Amino acid sequence: MYTPWIILGLVIILALAAYAFVLLRKVSQQQLQAARIKAKKQAEADAKREEILGDIRYIAQAMLEDRCELSEGVVRIARLFDRLSLTERVSPDYPRLFSHFEVIKDHPIMDARKALPKQERMKLDLQRMKSESEHEDAILAEAKLLTEFSLKPAH
Repeated sequence: MYTPWIILGLVIILALAAYAFVLLRKVSQQQLQAARIKAKKQAEADAKREEILGDIRYIAQAMLEDRCELSEGVVRIARLFDRLSLTERVSPDYPRLFSHFEVIKDHPIMDARKALPKQERMKLDLQRMKSESEHEDAILAEAKLLTEFSLKPAH
């Protein structure tokens, strides 16, 4: 009398176990896929970061070889570090570069600069040239260091 119920119970338990196995397998596959996607995104981010660091090294070298004006190089390097969210981390290592950047970061460029009155442009040029002359040797020394810059692991 109890045998059909026992058999029915076992069938239900086996069906539920099979269903649980299928669900666990799907979860495992989804986790594996998510890990692959995460690894791919991390590799892409690492490649982009290395590309930007290569740009920083290139600009620093161009500054040393006089292929790039000092202030232009400083602005470009500082903005690239900012894109990588590394400004706070590297600014103590390159204090003159970031000091000069603070002086010139808000100076307008291209059409915005042309739209300024001549007196204002001359005032900004004087600020820039004064800062350049004060920091030029130190900035070039820091640029030399930047030609071999590599990202050290964070503490």
